[in-house]
Formats: sequence, C-alpha cells, structure tokens
Amino acid sequence: MFNTLSSEAPQGLVTPEAVRALVADDDPASCLFLVEALRSLGLEAQACHDGATAIALAHDQAFDLLLLDCRMPGAGAEEVLAALRQDPHARSTDSTAVATSADMDMAHRQRLLAAEFSEVLQKPCNIADLRRILGLVQAGAGTLPLLDDQQAVATMGDAEVVKAMRTLLRAELAGLYQDLDVLRNDPEAFAGRLHRLRSSCGFCGAAALATQATLLQRHLKLGHSGSLAPLSRFRKALLATIDALGS
Repeated sequence: MFNTLSSEAPQGLVTPEAVRALVADDDPASCLFLVEALRSLGLEAQACHDGATAIALAHDQAFDLLLLDCRMPGAGAEEVLAALRQDPHARSTDSTAVATSADMDMAHRQRLLAAEFSEVLQKPCNIADLRRILGLVQAGAGTLPLLDDQQAVATMGDAEVVKAMRTLLRAELAGLYQDLDVLRNDPEAFAGRLHRLRSSCGFCGAAALATQATLLQRHLKLGHSGSLAPLSRFRKALLATIDALGS
C-alpha cells in the first residue's frame, strides 16, 4: 500500500486558489463584503445581483461554491438552486450551495437545508463564518486531503498501526461501494454505515471522505434521501480514497 507515512503535504491536497465561488446578492454592501472576504481567504469570487444571472452563470461556468441570497429579483436562493440541480447540463449542478439571509427563523432554515443547501448563513456574517464554510467547500472541491498522514499518526500514535488500519479501511470502502445502490433505498441502514465509516476515517486520516460522510448523514436525517447531489459527492470521495489507499 505504501512504505512510509510521509511528513510532506497530505495526499490529495491542492491549494485553495483552485476554489471558485459565485456570490449572488442584490444588496451592494453585502455582495461587496462577501466577495472581498472570500478573496481574502484565497478563493476566486465572482459577483452577480439577481437570480436569473446567477442561474445563467452557474449553468455556463463551474463554481465550487454558490453563495445565494434568499431574496433576489427574479429568483431567490431556493429557486436558483432548484433550477441548477434539475439541469444535468449545468456546469455547477453539483456545487456546494450556501444560502444567505438577513431574516430567518428555524422553519426557514430547515427548509433550506432540506433543499440541499449545505449551510445557511444569517447576515451580517463575518470572516470566521466564511472560513467555516470554506471547510465544506474544500471537501466538495477535493481540496481536503484524501489521506492526512500526520493526523492519522497523531490519532493512532504509530505509523505501523496506521498502515494496518488503512488496509482494513480499504476493504471496508470496497464493500461499501458495492452496497451503495442497495443502501440508497434504506436510509436508516445507510446512516448506520456512515456513522461507522466516520470513525474509521478518523483513525486513518481520511479527511475528505469523513466530511462527505457527515454531509450525507445529515442529508439522510432530513429525509430527502432521493436527491442525487450529496450521494454523488460522497461516491466521488469514496472512489478517490480507495485509489489513494491502493497507491
């Protein structure tokens, strides 16, 4: 599988400059803050000010993050995301989406999460909020490490133990991949497998897969297991981690 656990950069890690964000907000001050704050965190950020333009841009370009205001001319966050998720030709159909709003109650928040938003930000937000969002985006964009050797050794205390654990993890992942089509029709069983998987990922430093498992668990808990986007992102992370473990 591998001879030594490297002290170099974690496998699968790329720079945050590769992450592209679309900020759609009709309030000039909010839009300016969000764009500049994201750029300060190393993202490439582009702005627009209405729902129709957001749909057009996300159809034609591949963004890793969609930061969408709930109330915009033409279409709000929910309408924009629904249009993209339902369009197989949209280049950003599978992007991580975050809704923003200055006025939100718990019922509204739950509805947005059920509509496939990975997170909901209440405005005004701050840099710390956006840095937290970046963690979700990095998972979706492949910028979290597939295998973080330093984390794994810090957790297990011994490189040889990590090697043994990763051998077991690869077998677990191969079995899970074979079972995906059955599990998607049994959310309770799927959630149980994901819960166990997160523990295994933590021992082995499989950061990207652990994050996708967490997001998919929440997706199943909210009761919208038929949607394909969270499962698609999880499947990609699963295959990439299997490959990394075999190298």
